[in-house]
Amino acid sequence: MRRAAGPAWRPAAGLAACPTLIVLFGLIVQGQTFTQRGFFETRNFVYPQAAEGDSGRLVSEELLRWEASWKPKSWVQVNAGFDARVDSHRQFERGWRLDWADRGLQRPAFSARRMSVLVNKGGWTFEGGRQLIRWGKADILNPTDRFAPKDFLNVLSSDFLGVTAARATFERGGDTVDAVYQPVFTPSRAPLLRQRWVVLPEPVRAFVTGDGGTRYPGRGALGLRWNHIGQGYEFSASFYDGHNHLPLIDPAAFARYFAQMRMYGGDVAVPLRWFTVKGEAAYFTSETQTADEYALYVIQLERMSGEWTFVGGYAGEAVTKKRALLDFAPDRGLAKTFLGRASYNLDANRTVAFEAAVRQNGAGMYGKFEYTQALGAHLRATAAATLVRGREDDFLGQYRRNSNLQLILRYSF
Repeated sequence: MRRAAGPAWRPAAGLAACPTLIVLFGLIVQGQTFTQRGFFETRNFVYPQAAEGDSGRLVSEELLRWEASWKPKSWVQVNAGFDARVDSHRQFERGWRLDWADRGLQRPAFSARRMSVLVNKGGWTFEGGRQLIRWGKADILNPTDRFAPKDFLNVLSSDFLGVTAARATFERGGDTVDAVYQPVFTPSRAPLLRQRWVVLPEPVRAFVTGDGGTRYPGRGALGLRWNHIGQGYEFSASFYDGHNHLPLIDPAAFARYFAQMRMYGGDVAVPLRWFTVKGEAAYFTSETQTADEYALYVIQLERMSGEWTFVGGYAGEAVTKKRALLDFAPDRGLAKTFLGRASYNLDANRTVAFEAAVRQNGAGMYGKFEYTQALGAHLRATAAATLVRGREDDFLGQYRRNSNLQLILRYSF
């Protein structure tokens, strides 16, 4: 498939600038409590089959990530994290600019993943700026995780995005209260039009001539969460008022917009003798007349035995008002599905893992096998194979032409 040429750009020059920034920052904070870490990773995908509108079979992605923290005082910490990227498939931007908002359709070439100030005094913790916020206790799906948009350019290999927010946490005894205000909306990044991870319904394909753009919400979001640790159990209750970070699609213009959302949720974890039971559920209402109202829930079992780790469970959904015509909702796409993961440490340097998702009606499934080996103190190699099968009208099954092989090399520093 031919793609329009982007602006001229030399990726090597962009990546080369990052070590310079790291050195300069280190000189500025010399003599203070300063820590840093990072990695360079090359991730390569081989697709045996061409997909609708995308004949590419080999995709290569390179990522340089640097993270640092500086503590000028014992109760103050400055956090920073930056990403630099290039790829072979034009899923990443080619322009050289520092991105702070992660609102682009493509992944930015150079972005601030985290930039925040954290203050801790007594039982209070405050963090303001760009940060990663995670809620919920389940491992296979988190319905209450409303401040955690994701990058879904590759739907089955996603990564969390940072959000610009102010977060205050108060902890006393076994109780923690968490309050979050997000003034600037950060959406999840959906797959790019006319690439293999966009599969349009048959009635829509003939009418889509181009991308219709994005309409962003003009208001902020508020979230509250109370967590309690008791004798042999832990639970929380949470509330969110804002917008869904996953888009609705206007089928006439193929434009993305984001529904108003109010969430009422909770989660629980109970360690038992043989395994730990975790549950998480949320109910979503909306004033947007084209958005569904529904409940999502997860129940899972988790067990560690020697070098084995097992996680398995079921994700369910109950729709109370069906109003959406076209959307992109991977969280709901994994509902009514059995999900599981198992991993085994062969030794200190080698790990094998298998994960799978199977629709309860058998309409779709995917399975992934992964082998990871450390090659010295800093280098790690991972080989993986992903198989996707199912019907075209199923969320998983629609990606049946996206089965792939992966080779990932990561050098950590």
